[in-house]
Amino acid sequence: MAMNPNEPVTNPIPEADPAADPTPTPTPQAPSLPDELAALQAKHAEVADAYLRAKAEAENTRRRAEEEMAKARKFAVEGFAESLLPVIDSLEAAIAIDKATPEQLLEGTHATLRQLLQALERNKVLPVDPPAGTKFDPHRHQAISVVPADQDANTIVGVLQKGYLIADRVLRPALVTVAAPK
Repeated sequence: MAMNPNEPVTNPIPEADPAADPTPTPTPQAPSLPDELAALQAKHAEVADAYLRAKAEAENTRRRAEEEMAKARKFAVEGFAESLLPVIDSLEAAIAIDKATPEQLLEGTHATLRQLLQALERNKVLPVDPPAGTKFDPHRHQAISVVPADQDANTIVGVLQKGYLIADRVLRPALVTVAAPK
């Protein structure tokens, strides 16, 4: 079927009769642009406010954490220093005695050493003093020399100076002599 440009166009789809349908179809009302803009601006302001509050809270948390870390660093040795105070008191008491006998001085020195070792132990500073025959551990021991001995190779013959650990971390390795291979 050819179309003539001069002919009027007829609509082949029949139009619905509004009188035939008793329920009117509601026509959706689109919000006006100013109303939509105002709603979006209100939502933006709400989101921006929430963002700023979250950012401020994060900054406050970071600042509080830094302050706590600074306090922890500043006062980390407080407990250790407090446990050393009786040792200082004992040493000062020993110095205050005018005419102490060598036996009194030795007894006081031993008592003070016990106090010091207890203070170190309370603060998790433990000696590394391996007995002879213990396998050499390069993480805890420092070999000063290798000597011929009647024991297995790479075992400790003697301790020249005790080492110390602090909470399982080597503070100072024990200085030891080690048995030479046979």
